[in-house]
Amino acid sequence: MSASAANSSPFLPLPPAREIPVTFTASLRSWWASGEKQGAAAEERLLRRLPFFVPEKMESAATSDSPVIARSERIDLSTPRHYLNSLSIKSTSPSPTAPPPAVVLHGYGAGLGFFFRNFPALAKWAGHRGTDVYALDWLGMGRSARVPFSVKAKRDDIPGRVNEAESFFVDSLEEWRDKMGLDKMTLIGHSLGAYFSVAYALRHPTRVNKLILLSPAGVPQDPNNLTMPSREVTDKGDASSTVSDSAAPASKGDVKRIREEQKAQKKQESKTRRLFTYLWEEGWSPFQVVRSSVFWGPMLVGKYSSRRFSGLTEDETRDMHDYILNITLAKGSGEYCISHILAPGAHARMPLVDRVDALKIPITFVYGDHDWMDPEGGSKSVDKLRKAGNEQGRMYVIPHAGHHVYLDNPKAVNDLLVKELDRPPKQPVPN
Repeated sequence: MSASAANSSPFLPLPPAREIPVTFTASLRSWWASGEKQGAAAEERLLRRLPFFVPEKMESAATSDSPVIARSERIDLSTPRHYLNSLSIKSTSPSPTAPPPAVVLHGYGAGLGFFFRNFPALAKWAGHRGTDVYALDWLGMGRSARVPFSVKAKRDDIPGRVNEAESFFVDSLEEWRDKMGLDKMTLIGHSLGAYFSVAYALRHPTRVNKLILLSPAGVPQDPNNLTMPSREVTDKGDASSTVSDSAAPASKGDVKRIREEQKAQKKQESKTRRLFTYLWEEGWSPFQVVRSSVFWGPMLVGKYSSRRFSGLTEDETRDMHDYILNITLAKGSGEYCISHILAPGAHARMPLVDRVDALKIPITFVYGDHDWMDPEGGSKSVDKLRKAGNEQGRMYVIPHAGHHVYLDNPKAVNDLLVKELDRPPKQPVPN
């Protein structure tokens, strides 16, 4: 939807997003204009692409005939000044036999707006099944409260550090669930959001119906795994992302091919990637780098968003840039978890592959065929689940997609999400 189309809605018009800056002057102006108000507008521009979205403080009469209605809301938590920014896509005709709602959880330093191409398909599913879909920003990320993040455990106390870092996110998700009155949820997590989804399920197994993990972080056990976080700032989007090839069950050949590509990429690692990896290992985040560059920050973000999301339309790319810029320039908070969760090279300090077999629910791993997350961890996790008696572990590969599988090939991912959401759980085999 173009900016003009977005503003033809019955709701109050939003000013268009600024052009992606290519000069220092434009970058300075963009930096000066950034802030919470601009971040809210940037998120709303993306969400207004949804015909069933109703802006805050607006009446829903214009969409009253829709099977779902979506609204943004801020959910206050018990700790003062702690809140989660969330999107609710609620059925207007709830079914007494509805499946548990789906909750979409973004990755490291991202936000719920990244899923604007997936919400229509999920909303259609929710309307058809008479259930709801939610998306939220993790505490300390996106447009949720940017509260201080700290870990009290000593540096050599790895379990303590991991437990504290996970608790920051998992506990706020549990409090959000309780406040929303949800009994069970299907969690759809991307990257670090997938990692925290598993961590949540391990602590609250009775509250999770299924897990759908999109390019999950922190899975492999091998510290020399081929995961390359530096590719996040250097990879380009797949220009073939409009191709509607479907997701396919991952074979050993798929895993081998993806890992061979990762090996080749690692051999060609540039100075930029090596610098990124060094800063990562020193505890810096990409967002600190951008904030430290001050007036040049919008230009740095613009180079990333223009290159990485080349599969989007011009309007979508501009709106995504404005959204990414504003959540990146916001006060640092949840991003500082990363050095406690992941060791150098994006190797988890407590890998999920060593923990996931304790779960007895359906778990689906999804990787892009040009992913920079090592898929071997997902493959080994499925094997461990089966050995533990859980036959509901699956793994898929999305064609024409990298790490952001849901944006790179939204049709294939959307079709897979609906398929997995509707898949009936297998009944345990009696002894």
